[in-house]
Amino acid sequence: MEIAVGKKAPAFTLPDSDGNKVALKDLLGKKVVLFFYPKDNTSGCTAEACDFNDSLKAFDKIKTKVIGISKDSQKSHIKFRDKYELKFTLLSDEDIKIIPKYGIWKEKSMYGKKYMGVERSTFIIDEKGKIEKIFPKVKVNGHVNEILKYLKEK
Repeated sequence: MEIAVGKKAPAFTLPDSDGNKVALKDLLGKKVVLFFYPKDNTSGCTAEACDFNDSLKAFDKIKTKVIGISKDSQKSHIKFRDKYELKFTLLSDEDIKIIPKYGIWKEKSMYGKKYMGVERSTFIIDEKGKIEKIFPKVKVNGHVNEILKYLKEK
């Protein structure tokens, strides 16, 4: 399935930090900011998560739910959430079943070593479950403000 603006977002049911199952179909009727990030407790991912957390009131005002997804375990998410007092949902895709459906499971390279990992990306999903906007290859600085600006102009 090709991921593209206007197409139905790939369905998912994933556990949150507390083990509750969260399904995309249960979020219909709300706009959702779905941000995929590589790893809990790394500098870029922490900055991004804290930026989202600091802006939650702004997202609430425009009736938009924020959800973060990584391949980290629920246990890792609990530590991450608690350490930074994150107030939004973190979902765990430990088996890497959903991340590839969004087209962001990519070959990466660090210090000459190649490996597969998450390409930091954000998807805005509309109230009907369709992809409204894609922010690929996200740079953390200013990203949350970019999303808010886009949503407020809609």
